[in-house]
Amino acid sequence: MPRVKVYSTGVCPFCHKTKQLLQKWNIPYDEVRIDLDKSALREFAEVTHGARTVPQIVIDGKCIGGFTELTELHMDGGLDGLQEPGSKA
Repeated sequence: MPRVKVYSTGVCPFCHKTKQLLQKWNIPYDEVRIDLDKSALREFAEVTHGARTVPQIVIDGKCIGGFTELTELHMDGGLDGLQEPGSKA
């Protein structure tokens, strides 16, 4: 089961870019589309403590923020260990 969850919508360019980067870095993730499911929207509000923007990324149950925070975490080595086995990303 992926340790990363991405809350997104279908029209968000930063959501799309976030998913592209995670794929490039070979980090598995679950996507939760909050625009398609009301229960997902409620989960999003609870997990992110009322965040109002997407994407919101959750790693091991902790909300780290959005696209900018994800890229900063990657640059600081904070995503090491999340890659699928055998990955060189």
